[in-house]
This record gives sequence, structure tokens and C-alpha cells, in this order.
Amino acid sequence: MKLYAGTIGQSVWRSTDNGDTWNRASSGIFPEADVRAIAVNPNNADVVYAGTDKGVFRSENGGDAWQALPSEMDALEVWALAIDTTAPETLYAGTCPSAFFKSTDGGASWRKLNVDLAQECEGIPIIPRVTTFIIDAEDNQTLYAGIEIDGMRLSTDGGETWTERSEGLSSLDIHGLCVVPGAPKTIVAATNNDVCITTDMGQQWTPLKVKEHYPWPYCRAAFFLNGDAGRVFIGAGNGPPGDEGGIFSTRDNGQSWERADIGGVANSTIWTFAHNPNVNDFIIACSVSGQLYRSTDTGDSWTKLAHEFGEVRALAVAG
Repeated sequence: MKLYAGTIGQSVWRSTDNGDTWNRASSGIFPEADVRAIAVNPNNADVVYAGTDKGVFRSENGGDAWQALPSEMDALEVWALAIDTTAPETLYAGTCPSAFFKSTDGGASWRKLNVDLAQECEGIPIIPRVTTFIIDAEDNQTLYAGIEIDGMRLSTDGGETWTERSEGLSSLDIHGLCVVPGAPKTIVAATNNDVCITTDMGQQWTPLKVKEHYPWPYCRAAFFLNGDAGRVFIGAGNGPPGDEGGIFSTRDNGQSWERADIGGVANSTIWTFAHNPNVNDFIIACSVSGQLYRSTDTGDSWTKLAHEFGEVRALAVAG
């Protein structure tokens, strides 16, 4: 098993011992690149994609070497990547400034998708960016994208058309999305001031008022772990980056919450989780200011790893 970390200013790093030690693995990428997204081909663990501040790169040998995949994104920051698990040659990317792109040939070529997205945040000196891109596990034509600060977009035809689904959100500042299967299906959104859920494909959202359960309402990562006791994990903290953070989980769509024991308080907001279904018990999480946390029992217990980065934004697990 290999783990990957995308850093700000230090490119891609890799671990081959479950996170105990890390080494830079960025040959072919600028060694001081900003890497905010990493995705692994589910059928071939040697094929890895990195979203950087200068477009998308691909490795075909597990991170030993990388090649640029030229596209319009070369002049943009790539903030989100998603691979279709049923057709791994199909990928989606989200950028800053906000735009959606699709590839059907493993990243060799990309097409910009037609979608109406805000290009500025009124009254706030932030450029909108696509923070998360999700392909529905039950229907690969259904896509969800979260934008900071522009709400959620939904496509049911593989990205050809999009609708905005933001009614009732606690904030248009979406940081993370995940989908809980079932009847009805539940979509979970982590925002800058709450966690929100919807059971009607985003036509109406309900804030969960997590500040009644968490020390901090600023939420960043949202991750659903399937299994016998499906669980949603949320990474939270006291701001971006903040100087405190923790991991929370729910098995009942937010009716009740558990706080993970991570051996103390993280040094900043918990930013992202990574998991690979081929290694179902293993989860890795990070704080934005570089701390790493590992679980080998589906999130029941966590260990802080010795290695710390300056700033880390992306993680991936290659089974």
C-alpha cells in the first residue's frame, strides 16, 4: 500500500509504510508546487493523478515520475479531482477560478464543461473555487460539485448539464460533500459554519446545528465510509487554517455525534480524509497545518503519525 500527500509549496510526498515515514515523490513536477488534489485509479494503483497550481499531472509508476497533461487547466489551480470507479478513464476536475473539466481518455485530453459558476465573491476578496467533486457510487452519471463560495451543483447526465442545488444551506461556502446511500439517499455538506444534509438531491437542505455538538462550527472535510455500520466523518476546527481541530462522526445522519480520540487537539482544522475500498479498515486524515492521523479499524481509534508537513491539502491511499 502507498499513501500520497499533496502539500502547499513542497509538491507530492509518498509513504510506503502506512505513513510512518514519507519522502518526496515529485519527479516531473515542480518541487515547490502546490498540490490540492490527488486521485488513484481504482483498477491500477500505479496510475495516480495530481492536481497542481499548473494543471494536472499523471504518474504511471506509483509516483516515481510524473508527466504533465496539457489542458486549459495549465493556467489554473486544480482543487478537486474525481475518477469514475466504473470507468476509470473518465475523470473530472474542478479549478480556481471555478470551472469544471472532464476527460474520457485517462487525462490525455480535457473538455471544459458548460456550467454557470460565479467568478467572484461579492464583498469578499476570495476567488470562487471548486473544493470537492463527487461521482455517485450508485449512478456514475450523477455528479455533485461543491464550490467555495457558490453552493452545490448537480448533474444527472455525466456533466453535460448542471443545476444549482443550494436552497436551505447554512452557507454557500461548501468545503466538502459526501453521499450516504439508501432510500432516500442523503447528501452531506460541510460548510464554514455547519454541516447540512438533504434527502431530495439538494432541492432543500437542513442545517444540523453542529455547534451544539462540536467545539467549533467550521467544518471542512466530509467522508462517508460504507460498511456494516456506515459512518459519516467530518473534519472541523476553529478556522482556516485555525489552531485547533478534531474529527467527528455520525452513524445516523447527524442525530448524534461521536468525537474521535486523536490524542489531543489537532494543530489546525482537519482538512481531508483518504480511504481506499481495497484496504477497507484504513483511513488517513490530516490537519491543514501538517499533522497526520491514521486509523486501522475503520475510524474507531486514531494514532497521530510522527511526520508533519508545513501545509497539506490532499491525501490518497493506493491499495
